[in-house]
Amino acid sequence: MNTPSDTNKDSPALNIALVTETYLPEVNGVAITIGHMVQGLRQRGHCIHLIRPRQHKQDAAQEELNFRETLVAGMSIPGYPELKSGLPARGALCRLWKQQRPDIVHIATEGPLGWSALSAARKLNIPASTDFHTNFHNYTEHYGIGLLRKPIAAYLRYFHNKADCTLVPTASLQQQLELEGYQNVLVVSRGIDAELFHPAKRDNELRASWGADEMTPVVMLVSRIAPEKNLQVVIRAFEQMRAVDPRTRLVMVGDGPARAALQKQHPHVIFAGMQTGEYLARHYASGDIFLYPSLTETYGNVTIEAMASGLATVAYDYAAARQHIRHEMNGLLAPFGDTEAFIAQTKGLISDMARVKRIGAAARRSVESLSWERIMCQMETVLSDLAGAQEVKNVQAELTAATD
Repeated sequence: MNTPSDTNKDSPALNIALVTETYLPEVNGVAITIGHMVQGLRQRGHCIHLIRPRQHKQDAAQEELNFRETLVAGMSIPGYPELKSGLPARGALCRLWKQQRPDIVHIATEGPLGWSALSAARKLNIPASTDFHTNFHNYTEHYGIGLLRKPIAAYLRYFHNKADCTLVPTASLQQQLELEGYQNVLVVSRGIDAELFHPAKRDNELRASWGADEMTPVVMLVSRIAPEKNLQVVIRAFEQMRAVDPRTRLVMVGDGPARAALQKQHPHVIFAGMQTGEYLARHYASGDIFLYPSLTETYGNVTIEAMASGLATVAYDYAAARQHIRHEMNGLLAPFGDTEAFIAQTKGLISDMARVKRIGAAARRSVESLSWERIMCQMETVLSDLAGAQEVKNVQAELTAATD
């Protein structure tokens, strides 16, 4: 299967069951992406039935035009206490979908709820697609469970191969998964809200609160503050940048299990905590350089958010950075996993702020047309084609049965 076209025929409205174990207002790349997916598909006239775990005791299912929710039981994920994993619910989903059969089931996460949804869809002969959002098997060594890496990788491959197709955000990830034995992998990229993330959101008062004036180099990181994000590379890079220009500030935006220790060890680093919406946009745009050292991303939404905000970005050569950064033109790339090369790129930037501004302006120009509308057109094509193919199979089966 190839990458879906950006153009789409006029498709009939679909009834889409969308199953996810994380959703807004939770703050993570998967939840934010699913939020854009729901909004975009609803705007195109499709009906979404969202099935997710209850996030807290007061959480209530929502119902609006073209949208309704079903909440299921969940439990906290080890290492991610703010997130819930849905408990197995195959029987409940079978009953639900027998009463109101969706045209297609789209599954965003691979936990117990995702597995239940895929199993129920197969039992009821409903087409099913999946997203590959998170390299969970690459997280194992960061949480002391390295022995589970191979079993988790095998489970993920088995899970996704039971679906009709698996959606990934980049061609490089598509190629990687195909080499690992994944079947029917399609590329549907990610968009950016270029009006929200914009250089015009730069805030001199916010910079002043960091001890920075207009001439002070401000280095940004936006990330979950967690072991798997490779944050010590940013700390090392920052120390070497300070050696070149002692005025340099490092602002870390986000929260997570590693924050308290890092904050204690590095009191000269500014920890801004979790930021969302306009506040997040202001933080991005008030920086100059963005460092993203993670080696465990499937995409990395923050990379294009930083680029849209006009920051000169340094990242490893994979995922969103490989897809959107042209080295020395609109950002800087380091070979995957090469810490010394990553740090060398950052030191080269801090010594030439005119270059920083030039690269940041080019970054903005290169991503401002990545609209979610275009991405949702691709998504609609995938879902419509799968639903249509299943309808043809059903008609063929009825004709065969009638002639037997």
